[in-house]
Amino acid sequence: MAVTHLDQLDGKSDFFVKIANKLNPFNKIIGFAVLIIGLLFLLKIKCLFFALTGIFCGLLLLPQQMAEIPGIGEYLLKFSNQLKPYKIIVGDIALILGILGLFNINPFC
Repeated sequence: MAVTHLDQLDGKSDFFVKIANKLNPFNKIIGFAVLIIGLLFLLKIKCLFFALTGIFCGLLLLPQQMAEIPGIGEYLLKFSNQLKPYKIIVGDIALILGILGLFNINPFC
């Protein structure tokens, strides 16, 4: 999701695009992982920003899989489609939060 902005910084080497292409087959696994982690962060009231970011990333990575959920799948697919214009912003936020998490810096949690 954040590859668009990183590609602009990278120039001609396409380093980030190559990484994104290698991770592409794992979109379902990554999507389910961030969705579950986002739902778990909902249990911590102070971590609402992390939770929403994880849930939004999961919905953006798994629109077709969300549509298959009986009862609420149709609504999740519509919500995922409404989030698509903000895909780059959500990806950038997730990337920043991920890097901060690697250094154990959690200003929003």
